[in-house]
Amino acid sequence: MSDTDPIDAEAAWAAFDTRDRRRDGRFVIAVHTTGIYCKPSCPARRPKRENVAFYHNGAAARVAGYRACLRCKPDDAARDQIAVARAVALLAGEDAPGLDALAAEVGYAPHHFHRLFKRATGVTPAAYARGLRAGRATQALSQEDSVTHAIYEAGYSAPSRFYEQDAKRLGMSPSIWRKGGAGAVIRWTIATTTLGPMMIAATDKGLCRVTFDEGEADLRARFPQAEIVAGDAALAELAEQVVALVETPSRDLDLPLDVQGTAFQEAVWQALRDIPPGETRSYRELAAAAGNPRAVRAAGTACGANPVSIVTPCHRAQRADGSMAGYAWGIDRKIALRKREA
Repeated sequence: MSDTDPIDAEAAWAAFDTRDRRRDGRFVIAVHTTGIYCKPSCPARRPKRENVAFYHNGAAARVAGYRACLRCKPDDAARDQIAVARAVALLAGEDAPGLDALAAEVGYAPHHFHRLFKRATGVTPAAYARGLRAGRATQALSQEDSVTHAIYEAGYSAPSRFYEQDAKRLGMSPSIWRKGGAGAVIRWTIATTTLGPMMIAATDKGLCRVTFDEGEADLRARFPQAEIVAGDAALAELAEQVVALVETPSRDLDLPLDVQGTAFQEAVWQALRDIPPGETRSYRELAAAAGNPRAVRAAGTACGANPVSIVTPCHRAQRADGSMAGYAWGIDRKIALRKREA
């Protein structure tokens, strides 16, 4: 939040009461009886609710006469956020640094920054860098005449590095990807659920499309160069598990996926999959988990672009005020899924 945004005192207290690390750096809690201010995840014993006040940051709390907690060091939370933002910018460059160089650049020990970065973004620095490179490769393969040239353009030191690390992220070979999916085989079926008919489509690598109210024509429009065929026994088994998620969305099933997005979109989708059933996250929290706390609108767009509903539970996303906002497959379905999880 900015320094001018009002602080939701009840939400802030709930975060403080549960020691929610995800809120560190977003506000501080000042305790009247001790004269100190803390970050939400402070491990110290909780004071009474009537003895606390909330400030946007440590500077505001200090102006009010409070001093920083020596146990949780709340001012370090803002420093952590700045370091992660700086690291994200460095990783987006053409020559992404390794962990040691990255940590040194932002002023942390490597092992500590590794944990810090993963906690903030949901992925390690190396995984984040791979996601960025793979995203550039996806774009380059659709534009370049030469696969090899596209791989170098994406920032790989050699084609072998691409095939070793990230070719599998495309779900099809680079040459097929460059030709718009020509030669890829996608199997599909329509499954019956209590929330309506659901289209389920998958490549040999995993689910690539799970949606309500779509059919073969929609699939062909999305993948015009792929070979679209009827589902087989393997897809039927996979579809059965997807339907189980619709009927009991609190299940924890790790289903194979074959989806592509930008590095930020994939980070948001991973953040959605990390939300425990029955819980929700605001778009601001998802943006922070994806490494860009200011990209709130982009986080909402990433949720809307989610190609595999239910499996990536974008129904757990909401506005900061708790309202549900939209849902690509109908707000009634979002409400039903949330009720089933609750």
